[in-house]
Amino acid sequence: MIRPFALLASLCLVLAGCGGDPPAPAANASATSNAAAPAAPLGDLVRVRMETEAGAILLELDHRHAPITTANFVRYVDARRFDNTVFYRSSHTPGDRQHGFIQGGIRHNYQLLYPPIPLEPTSRTGLLHRDGTISMARTTPDSAMGDFVISIGAQPGMDAGPRAPGDHLGYATFGRVIEGMDVVRRIHAAPADPNSGRGSMRGEMLSAPVRIISARRAD
Repeated sequence: MIRPFALLASLCLVLAGCGGDPPAPAANASATSNAAAPAAPLGDLVRVRMETEAGAILLELDHRHAPITTANFVRYVDARRFDNTVFYRSSHTPGDRQHGFIQGGIRHNYQLLYPPIPLEPTSRTGLLHRDGTISMARTTPDSAMGDFVISIGAQPGMDAGPRAPGDHLGYATFGRVIEGMDVVRRIHAAPADPNSGRGSMRGEMLSAPVRIISARRAD
């Protein structure tokens, strides 16, 4: 059984990279507007196919309920900025190594990032962290850019609420995996380097990061 808030101690999504990167600059209104503009209009649901070295992951993004976060993610996809990035982190629920999350994306690469976006908390969108949920890594509430996590098993401690870590606003979920959870679990089970990472990320950095070959709209 998954303990509802067992991951709180390991939720170091505060760095959108690998532990040593500086926090993101604060967003301003104009930069945020620019960051949330994909190349083509979006419907209520947007599908993205992510090809990785471990296999394909098909995502269904909820533009209707999380428009800012979805548009930002799709902008990275349309610009091919996820191509040749990696899944670099695997975090396991204490006492239950079958559940947790994986983290990937641009790893705070300043050559790839767009300006940060406002947080769309789960208390506003109604989209909760369940098995296969995709959400954004962040530091402050308005700092998410191009790093994301995929949950394995429900992770209510990542939702907004009094039990959420830090500012209690949780993380912005904006879609789910509809095909390829076997790939997600395979990445989650990959060996990690016990000496890499800082703070609660220590021991969670994959020994061999899994390359994201490409990410494209699948509509």
